[in-house]
Amino acid sequence: MAARKIIKKYEVGLMTMLNKEDEIIDRFGLKPAIDHREIIQSLLIDETNNSSSEDNEYLKTLCIMLFSLGRAEDSLLIWKAKQKNFDASCYIDVQLLCGAGFENTVEFLKTINDESVSQQIEYLEKCKGTDFVDFNKETIIENYRQYYGI
Repeated sequence: MAARKIIKKYEVGLMTMLNKEDEIIDRFGLKPAIDHREIIQSLLIDETNNSSSEDNEYLKTLCIMLFSLGRAEDSLLIWKAKQKNFDASCYIDVQLLCGAGFENTVEFLKTINDESVSQQIEYLEKCKGTDFVDFNKETIIENYRQYYGI
């Protein structure tokens, strides 16, 4: 068992469990293969729709994984996760909405006629001058690798 797993173990009743983000990173990696995209999307949808879950670290980890795959359409799922509640909105960084790059993501979103998507575009445009200065996807992924100790 990896040292990272041992450090992050929790005792829950009679069962010992790893936290969810460690399990998902161990299974797919922080930058997963494209073959795992649908599974990660499903996990993110389930976690976003789970009103009893307050595990924002796991939610954020799933968003990072989709971000790293660089598909503009995944911005829609990440936006829904970010809108789950106030804490998730603060916890999921705005840059994670733009794995395909800022311009490519906004161009994609403009092809969709939906109020929620319009709000997402407005939010991104508002953040462009501050949160996307020197935006570099690989640097962001590397920062998250350091954050997770991998």
